[in-house]
Amino acid sequence: MKLAMKSIDEPSRIPMMEPTSPKMLSRLEIFSKDTIVNGKAAKIPCLEIAEQTYTLSRNPVNIVRLEDEWYQDVRDPISVINILKNSSGFKPDIFTFWQRLPEIEPGYSFHTEWEELAVLPIESYDHWWNHQIKSRVRTHIRKTEKEGIEIKEVPFDDDFVRGMTAIFNSAPVRQGRRSWHYGKSFDTIKRQFSRFVFRETMIGAYLEGELIGFVMLGNAGKFGITGEIIANVKHRDKAINHALVAKSVEICEREKLAYLVYFYWSDDSLAEFKRRCGFEKTRVPRYFVPLTLKGRLALKFGVHRGWKESIPAGIKGRLKKLRRVWNESRSTQTSPAS
Repeated sequence: MKLAMKSIDEPSRIPMMEPTSPKMLSRLEIFSKDTIVNGKAAKIPCLEIAEQTYTLSRNPVNIVRLEDEWYQDVRDPISVINILKNSSGFKPDIFTFWQRLPEIEPGYSFHTEWEELAVLPIESYDHWWNHQIKSRVRTHIRKTEKEGIEIKEVPFDDDFVRGMTAIFNSAPVRQGRRSWHYGKSFDTIKRQFSRFVFRETMIGAYLEGELIGFVMLGNAGKFGITGEIIANVKHRDKAINHALVAKSVEICEREKLAYLVYFYWSDDSLAEFKRRCGFEKTRVPRYFVPLTLKGRLALKFGVHRGWKESIPAGIKGRLKKLRRVWNESRSTQTSPAS
């Protein structure tokens, strides 16, 4: 079922693609940048265009996208396309970008596909509590309070990082997947999670002074992003994640953020949690602009998103179940690093 967005302004009309005017060819310089991919330190190839950083995925099809697209808009897509097309050196095959909330109606004539996000429209905390969530969620949050659990904003300091490390190491498998951060040391967690604290609010769930759950709430300017909501598995019966969502809604209202985004929508148990907490499946347009013959062929035959996207949904579901069984069978054999 398609859920209607609330309080979304009409998107301003964005100009369609205009013909590229002749200009002097420029040379794109590719550089490496340290980042985290699937929980592991990695170097990714990047480009700098008009004072914004773009990443380059070197698959069978070379695709360029804005590195920080959850938090930034491409300032001038037409200029970026012209620069990429007129490069005298390396030329990627496809340039992709999307429209961030609240602009959900397509404003460009490029090849368009849809990203499905989990979005919670926010009017106020009271409206969320009384009209957007299931009664079961209210019961869970009240239970958390009765258990003596305190939900509060906290600084990103060593005590918080120690609590994070203990939570990550409380379970090697989460949602049927191998946990990216299981087995990591205090120093590794601190280094990897301190990169973006300038735009994040740390929310912790505490029981008798011990951190038992947390969320790092990102401020994307137009909306909040939950990041990872996670709790210590030995306290899973205390419905901590519901209370962390509640605190996130409270902060979004205070910061005048009209939406809370829990990344992508997915048809699994996590989707049911999102639905009960008031999140709606919301589509935003993503554009793919071919820059080479190879890019045009990739779009024509639908291989631009990689081989995983070509797997039928039924088969993908069975593979996920097999992965869950496999990971859980191995989890008891894994011990965290000291």
